[in-house]
Amino acid sequence: MKDVSNKFESLRTAWAIARVWAKPETLNLVRENKVPKGNVIEIAKTAGILAAKRTSELIPLCHPIPLDYVEMEISVTKEEMVVESSVKAVWKTGVEMEALTAVTVAALTIYDMLKPLDDSIEIQSIKLSRKTGGITDFVENFQTPLKAAVLVLSTSTFEGKRKDKSGKIIVERLKEQPVEVVKYEILPDDEEKIRAELLNLVEKEKVDLILTTGGTGLGPSDVTVEATRKVIEKEVPGIVEAARAFGQKRTPYSMLSRGLAGVKGKTLIINLPGSSNGTRESLDCLLPAVLHAFKMIWGGGHKE
Repeated sequence: MKDVSNKFESLRTAWAIARVWAKPETLNLVRENKVPKGNVIEIAKTAGILAAKRTSELIPLCHPIPLDYVEMEISVTKEEMVVESSVKAVWKTGVEMEALTAVTVAALTIYDMLKPLDDSIEIQSIKLSRKTGGITDFVENFQTPLKAAVLVLSTSTFEGKRKDKSGKIIVERLKEQPVEVVKYEILPDDEEKIRAELLNLVEKEKVDLILTTGGTGLGPSDVTVEATRKVIEKEVPGIVEAARAFGQKRTPYSMLSRGLAGVKGKTLIINLPGSSNGTRESLDCLLPAVLHAFKMIWGGGHKE
């Protein structure tokens, strides 16, 4: 199975469709509910719903997903039966296979119930018709890449006593986004120096995004949050709340991070934890959706 532990949960929806061809006289029996084995439409619907719920038991590499909704629709035309499914879940991975399994088993149920009456029945197609949800729904595009700065805030790293891991993780992850890292810098845990550099990046270098790592804990030298608070004009608490909640499901220590996020002018500043795991998990949570903030900062609105 694919590891999806680093993914964020979102509303996932998938629609699938199957078509079952049969003779007109057979379809009339279905319409009139005169098939000896029973009500074909209702039994096939029920079979489809049950199949969707047990997809991971049938398809070896599928994840077991807590489904929130399964709907089956079956219509009878002059030439065929059309089977449609709609499946929803708030989860880390999509529900395409659940939707496809639902229409497949429903179609097989129709075949089984009608085969004594018609030896020409044919399941003609099974396909996914649409899906929504997941990271691709939150990708942002910009005509010009955003300008970003990465600040590593640690006295021991600044003095060369330890190597930077978190800052480099941020730089590498931003390469996957429509973002250009124009500055990477290591500073000591000095509130005034941090504040001065944040202002320089905002007012002189005019970067769009500043990601800091380090100095968000409870230690006596952790002053990143204090420096950031003196710079920002608007706090955006939801950003770091989301990152902490995401991390808390993976380690009980996430709640101890005091990271802050906010806006100064047209620059978004986000404090990330100093640990490499904390940084990585925060980025898993925030990217790419947090980049939508810039369209709001620039005067736009939310996506429909």
